[in-house]
Amino acid sequence: MNALIVYWHPEPKSFNHALFETAQTALAAAGWSVETSDLNAMGFDPVSSRANFLGVKDPDFLKLQLEEMHASETGGFSPLLEQEMQKLERCELMIWQFPLWWFGLPAALKGWVDRVFAMGRVYGGGRIYETGTCRGKRALLSLTTGGPAEAYAADGFNGDIDAILRPIQRGMLEFIGFDVLAPHIVYAPARMGDAPRCEALANFARRLSAIANEPPVTVGRY
Repeated sequence: MNALIVYWHPEPKSFNHALFETAQTALAAAGWSVETSDLNAMGFDPVSSRANFLGVKDPDFLKLQLEEMHASETGGFSPLLEQEMQKLERCELMIWQFPLWWFGLPAALKGWVDRVFAMGRVYGGGRIYETGTCRGKRALLSLTTGGPAEAYAADGFNGDIDAILRPIQRGMLEFIGFDVLAPHIVYAPARMGDAPRCEALANFARRLSAIANEPPVTVGRY
């Protein structure tokens, strides 16, 4: 069993980093082969450009999808993107570990999606949703929030967390074929004491120890 953890947080002493390390340890103990992409440590550039590619299809006008299809046909992705795409292709479980920022993904993680989910290689030609290239693989969002759980209830002042995450779970993960597991959310860890934070890490480890048998959820269309 192969797992990929894509992680971003700028602070290695953060609770997100503790979750990242917990996931690696728990999955390895459960028999998973674990690969990681620590985007901050990698200095990952989130901005798509011609640097994504080794060659050029149209030197006069940059249309990223056209260049992605050309690179898919010619093996023309940059070494960094090729490495990340191969990690995506190898994994059977993918976990994204991140803090929820402005109701979405932090820039580096969103940029990883922009650059790695390339047309022709990862989707396209009718390969979306039920016929996506990642069909049979599963994905899990593991995230933290700044506000408490009640702020993300259906009647909370931030709105329903499921609705907030739907563009990510449906529009990115299910779009390329992933089955999506229920998100793992730690609400407001900065407001927790040491004991609750330790218990939250233990809860995550327990969940991951049995993740191989966990069924996906229905995200639903927009």
